[in-house]
Amino acid sequence: MNKRVVVIGGGYGGLRAIEFLAQQSDIDVTLIDKHPYHYLQTEAYGYIAGRFDLHDVVIDLQDWCGGFKKKVTFVCDSAKNIDFESQSVEVCNGVISYDYLIIATGAKTNFFSFIEGLREHSFGVKSLDRAHNFRVEFANLIYKKLQNEEMQEINLAIGGAGLSGVEVAAEMAKVLEVYKKTIGCSVNSIKIHLIDASKTILPGMSDFLIKSTHKRLEALGVNILTNAFIQRMDEDFIYFKDQDALKYHFMIFTGGIKASDLNDTVDVQKNRISQFIPDKMLNIGEKKNVFAIGDCVEIRDGSGCMLPPTAQTAERSAEYVAESIRKRIDNKSIKPFDAKVLGVFIALGGRWASGELFGVIKVKGYSAYLLKKAITYAYHLGLRLRINTGYKNRIKNP
Repeated sequence: MNKRVVVIGGGYGGLRAIEFLAQQSDIDVTLIDKHPYHYLQTEAYGYIAGRFDLHDVVIDLQDWCGGFKKKVTFVCDSAKNIDFESQSVEVCNGVISYDYLIIATGAKTNFFSFIEGLREHSFGVKSLDRAHNFRVEFANLIYKKLQNEEMQEINLAIGGAGLSGVEVAAEMAKVLEVYKKTIGCSVNSIKIHLIDASKTILPGMSDFLIKSTHKRLEALGVNILTNAFIQRMDEDFIYFKDQDALKYHFMIFTGGIKASDLNDTVDVQKNRISQFIPDKMLNIGEKKNVFAIGDCVEIRDGSGCMLPPTAQTAERSAEYVAESIRKRIDNKSIKPFDAKVLGVFIALGGRWASGELFGVIKVKGYSAYLLKKAITYAYHLGLRLRINTGYKNRIKNP
């Protein structure tokens, strides 16, 4: 009888694990996700600014799973609870049993409770619906400017100058720059403010990435506010600790993450943002057949250094866990997880990017954009080929 592997979460990590596991003849996979789509969060910056369309940032999970023929079953439902003893996952419409479980539920925007009004008056990018709402607001603002309905200065605020924040700020600024050539200078009164409490943008990243990104943002007209501590917000103003209040039109917040709600239902060790704290094999709760990958878990390399919650980290942990399940089935020994960040590429508006590979190769401008584009294209191509297969299978066998 085939081993049953259940994967909760159709994000970058979940899909990468399934790609490996579905090739195993003695393994059957079930993917559980509350959404019928995979959301490419790394492309959110382009969707929000209106440069990408919906089909650029989502793929249908039913057809993607169908691309594996009968090896992968998709269940569009919410995982409510995990019972380690009975080895089952409770969903809204029943119970799904497993021999091995991979939790890959990702994370959500952490609207810090100590900032009064933040949740009520800002958008996030971790979910498609919030990103879409922000896109609509941005498009409506441009439309009003075109109709001369909004003539006063408009401030758009982005809270958090990490990877997501700088990409969104740069892409929006580039879109406004392009609009100036077509709908006129009415968009000049739209100002973009990138806000972070840290001393610099991209905290924790290399000097090269920080400096090249800072220079690009300034060239695009982005107002960078560092050492800016937001105390509270209302519907009109952002209030800072030691600076004048900023009147704003709308705000997108990228300043932090928190593990998904499912983590709160699982009684195992977690950190302050509810991420699981696993052992060196990425097992949780001392269960050797239960793994956690991606943003829902605190992942460290072999030296104990924490890895950033990125798609790359999710995919490396997924590859490791998928291979670990294969080895456990075969009663082979497993080495502790160890991975490094191979490279970072930051999209900075239009055909411009900044990036590093292996900590040695440093590129910026159009060449970096081409490299980032190639990486994204390869990922998209793999997904779309699988979807096409699943779609054809569904048409032949309705």
